[in-house]
Parts: sequence; structure tokens; C-alpha cells
Amino acid sequence: MTQLCVIVGMGEGNGMAIARKFASEGFEIVMIARNEAKLKGYQSTLQSEGVTSHYFLADAGDEAALKAAFAAIQTQLGTPEVLVYNAAVPRMESVLQTEFDTLVSDFRANVAGAIACVQAVLPAMQSQQKGTLLFTGGGFALYPDPNFVSLSLGKAGIRVLASTLHAALKDSPIKVGTVTICGTVNGDDPKYSSDAIAAEYWKLHTAEHADYEVVY
Repeated sequence: MTQLCVIVGMGEGNGMAIARKFASEGFEIVMIARNEAKLKGYQSTLQSEGVTSHYFLADAGDEAALKAAFAAIQTQLGTPEVLVYNAAVPRMESVLQTEFDTLVSDFRANVAGAIACVQAVLPAMQSQQKGTLLFTGGGFALYPDPNFVSLSLGKAGIRVLASTLHAALKDSPIKVGTVTICGTVNGDDPKYSSDAIAAEYWKLHTAEHADYEVVY
């Protein structure tokens, strides 16, 4: 039976590394993002590496588009075993200058989209009595930066979301985890390379008994 890993907010850094890691363990990859040209490029690269992947279009801040994408995934491919929410708006803007509408818009992609994705996959996961929900966190959740106010709020929100989901699902077979990345992703850095970070997602998926959060 095909195992599906869905990555929402697919990108060339952590997204591709997570895709490669889970593919190396036998998963087919399902990518969700809003830029079709980039998704086609990722799919072509993965195909050249022998990885089977699929893509669906949706903006992480658009609840209706996310739900439609997951409905299509369920119909065409089946129930995902792993959800990775990797979307964020990396806006550099001071807390003294940001506006109401900016914070609300960014929060939709940084946090609200994550719960929309969870709600789209969780019933089927619970029906099958297996599944893993993983979230890309960030050091701004622990050390908020006044010049990245919306992203700091977003990463704090993702951390709270992961914590509360972990508590709510603690008596079920559904796993919840977040990787709180406290550094800049850099392929030349042995610790903060995308491949090293992707391994932490796999550890959370395969761990029998572990805390919901990896502070990395």
C-alpha cells in the first residue's frame, strides 16, 4: 500500500530535503504550494532522482483551496500517512510599523492554514488508526525578533498548535511533532543543512515515545 507524505509549503530547502528523506524510506511525496512553475520544477528534479511525487495547487492562507487540495489527494491518491506543514511568510517588518491587515494575512498562512490542513487529514488518519502531523517551527517562537513580528507570532502560534494537538491526541495513535529550528538553514553548515534538519522530521515520525518538540 502506498505511503503518502504531504508537504504543505513546498520549497527548495527544507521541503525538498524532507521529500528526499521520506522518499528514501518508501514514501510517495505530495507537494502543495501556490506556484505551479516551481512545483513542476521540484517534481522534475525528484523524478530524475527516482522519486515519485505529485503536486496540488493551494495557497497556505486560503482555507478553501487547502481543503479542495486535500479532498483531491484523498480521492486520487488515498489517505496521507504524514502531513508536514512547512509554510510561512518570512516577512521582515518592525513591530512599530506593521499593520493590522498584515498581521492577519500572515497569520492565515503561518498558523491558521496548519489547522485547516490538520482538520482535512485527521478524520481519515483516525479512521485508519495511524498518522503523523509535523510542523516546521522556528527559533522566533523562543526568541521573538521585533523586526520579524509576524513571523515571530506565527512560529509561536505553530509551537502552541503542536503542543495542544499533542495533548489532545495523546491517547490516540496519531503522532504530533514540531521541529523548532533555532538557526539559519545553510547547506554548508553541518548542523543546519536541510538534510540534517529533515532527519529530525523522520525521527519524530518513527519515535515510539518522544516529546512532541525537537528544539534544533
